[in-house]
Amino acid sequence: MILFPAIDLKDGACVRLLRGDMDAATVFNDDPADQARAFAAAGAEWLHIVDLNGAFDGRSVNGDAVRGILEVTKAAGMRTELGGGIRTREHVASWLEAGIDRVILGTAAVKDPDLVIASCAAHPGRVAVGIDARGGRVAVEGWAETSDLAADDLAARFADAGVAAIIYTDIDRDGAMQGPNVDATVALARAIDIPVIASGGVSSLADVEAFLPYGNDGIEGVISGRAIYDGRLDLATAIARLKGQ
Repeated sequence: MILFPAIDLKDGACVRLLRGDMDAATVFNDDPADQARAFAAAGAEWLHIVDLNGAFDGRSVNGDAVRGILEVTKAAGMRTELGGGIRTREHVASWLEAGIDRVILGTAAVKDPDLVIASCAAHPGRVAVGIDARGGRVAVEGWAETSDLAADDLAARFADAGVAAIIYTDIDRDGAMQGPNVDATVALARAIDIPVIASGGVSSLADVEAFLPYGNDGIEGVISGRAIYDGRLDLATAIARLKGQ
């Protein structure tokens, strides 16, 4: 199982939001490349990156910060996945060509499912779908809108598309340090044949360990952000625990 430290970018800085509220952002590092370097030093093999401004604007906004991160991750041999504002095939291709290992399609998966299917065909193993849910319903446009679509129904749409992973975020838990929604995440993983990465509320080593029994149920990894930044979760310790599972 993989632990993905998260870098969420807002106005060029590393921030964490509370339940997806852009007005409730805490800045943890104004140098994203430096933060990526710290994660690499702790032994992280993957980095999860979200362009928060891009998610709202529908286009890449923090491109310079992402490219700065890539210089660090490539040198360190760390792999990267990027979401936020990726809404066209050109967006997908440009970021993969720039060195991102896997792009994440969220809003586009709801509003333009053909983009997911075409991108998976063009870039096998390099496209993930981000499903961000509030009360079990999928949210889009940087979590500003909640649809009537159930998370598991959206995932089922891409059962045969070749999606590399589903990144499932429980918005109500995100940044709130209340623990992850293990039951909903595992239920989704059991309902589909696509690997699932858990996100939202992972605030301690115990929260990471809560997913260990479900590796065979399709849980591929866990994303954590705020807990790492404020010291509640020691990244190096958690990575060592997962490697020794």
